[in-house]
Amino acid sequence: MNIEDLKKQRMQELQNQRLQNQLHEQIAMQQQVAQLDKAAKLWMKPEALSRYGNLKMAHPEKALQVAVLIAQFVQQGKLQKAVDDEQLKELLIHLDERKEMNITRK
Repeated sequence: MNIEDLKKQRMQELQNQRLQNQLHEQIAMQQQVAQLDKAAKLWMKPEALSRYGNLKMAHPEKALQVAVLIAQFVQQGKLQKAVDDEQLKELLIHLDERKEMNITRK
């Protein structure tokens, strides 16, 4: 083997290692999202859970934001009972208002 072949081989090894690291990070992120989703669902009444499921199908990133907010509320002690459909609607409106507020600030 000449030096160029060794360089190519090493570059390929590094690229494979980077791809493997990215895959591990992606898997870890998916596991965290799944745990967050599961925890948030425990704090939803059936009608809210149905709306959340629909939201997750149509807007997965927004559903993730809802799950994060619910988890934050639970950690902060602001949530004492399961979220009903009306509360979930209010939470969605709050997220939309927050997004609009961030857009107008820029």
